[in-house]
Amino acid sequence: MEVEVKIRLPDAHAHQRLSDALAPYHLRTHLQENLFFDGAAGELSSRFAVLRIRFYDADARCVISLKAKASLVGGVSRVEEDEEDIDPALGRACAADPLRLADAAASSRIMRRVLEEFGSEGKMGSFVCLGGFRNVRAVYAWKEGLTLELDETRYDFGTSYEVECETTDPEKAKELLESFLKENGIPYSYSEASKFAVFRAGKLLP
Repeated sequence: MEVEVKIRLPDAHAHQRLSDALAPYHLRTHLQENLFFDGAAGELSSRFAVLRIRFYDADARCVISLKAKASLVGGVSRVEEDEEDIDPALGRACAADPLRLADAAASSRIMRRVLEEFGSEGKMGSFVCLGGFRNVRAVYAWKEGLTLELDETRYDFGTSYEVECETTDPEKAKELLESFLKENGIPYSYSEASKFAVFRAGKLLP
């Protein structure tokens, strides 16, 4: 179970202020491209599962992930997540032709799991690409051993800003993060929906 604190920032100005405040802790920045897939008959979405392929930094790395049973309450996200690295060339081939996802089961543990758990008798008729979005993610080695991820997420319909922190003690992490934001005069609110949910809704939250 992955547990994260998710804090929403209202605009680019708040994002820049937080970026400046976190500058001493900066580790790296990634450019991410996220693509989502489902069975042609909605086999995954009907069971609240999400299949994603993520490309990092112009195909320097590619990760496939399967998420399920997600909840987001009071700025704390909980989700069952399984992920693995795959060859970026294979990821691009699947993006260009989602039918290749079934073939990827020969080398991908996650795709074997998808076929076994969501297909009929270990098979799925076909896959479709739902589209996706791009993300600029700055990573920080922050206080108390916590790692922060500051996101600028670019959808076709707008841009959202968020800071995330994976943790085993979400209430403590949330308290630390909120104190830091208040000390630096940065407005915020709790995230109310995952990036995927925003993408599927086709609009930014008000």
